[in-house]
Amino acid sequence: MSNLFHGRAGRRLDLNNSATAVFVDVLFLAVSTLAREPWHFRFASLLTLQDQSVMGRGVVGFDLDDLDWGATPAERAAAKEFVLDVVDLALDRHRWDELSYEPARAEGYLREFRAMVREFDPQEADPAAAVPGPGNRMPAVHEAACASCVRHRVLDGLP
Repeated sequence: MSNLFHGRAGRRLDLNNSATAVFVDVLFLAVSTLAREPWHFRFASLLTLQDQSVMGRGVVGFDLDDLDWGATPAERAAAKEFVLDVVDLALDRHRWDELSYEPARAEGYLREFRAMVREFDPQEADPAAAVPGPGNRMPAVHEAACASCVRHRVLDGLP
């Protein structure tokens, strides 16, 4: 089984279970550093839902069209910019030295995901059309990851 992250025009990032774990780990280190606004914490929560040890192996992923990018053009542009900032910080190998492993191939996954987000137009997103399911929808504000693990300096999406 594989985990799929969808963009537009059939573009997708198709990762096996190990690759997904690496991809989510490096993104989560970056999002935990950058999150400041409610939407940021919602996006961080979406990343926690990609944790296969919680959700199951081979069943995670999300479609960029399914995210609630915001109600106004300005909110949508800011949300997209935040996701790109998270990916860019991860591409800078932010805190990778704290991982217990070398995140092999992570740079390639991040570059592909960045290209998907860059070409994505959040003005055309329709979160109302999202497929139901806990791991593939944008968490609501009250579900946002706002607690932090002090020891590891990462957000915690669990209650």
